[in-house]
Amino acid sequence: MEKITSHKDLKVYHEAYQAALRVHELTKSFPSEEKFALTDQIRRSSRSVCANLAEAWRKRRYPKNFVSKLSDSEAEAAETQVWLDFSNSFNYINESVHNELYDQFEHVIAMLINMSRHPEKWTPKQK
Repeated sequence: MEKITSHKDLKVYHEAYQAALRVHELTKSFPSEEKFALTDQIRRSSRSVCANLAEAWRKRRYPKNFVSKLSDSEAEAAETQVWLDFSNSFNYINESVHNELYDQFEHVIAMLINMSRHPEKWTPKQK
């Protein structure tokens, strides 16, 4: 197992980052009237998963703060799933793309929950 020295070394970060990039690409084709609504919301929430994870990593010396930021990241992933549902309902993305991305964020959520349940695995040992 490789040593994790940064949030960028975390598998969950890579998964969330790739999903956010995919969301960005997909939303380029959304209607212009959605620019300040759905497009902005889904882009911001998908990116916030990664940003909150980076913050959590930097707060890992304090387990309660670490878990709190992981929870924020989880909430942003769930919000992104809601925007994916709307995108599918409005026919901006098809069912296959929706399911694929929804499942990717579900996997991210599962990893975040696992980290939250076992913060001691991620927090530095106190001297």
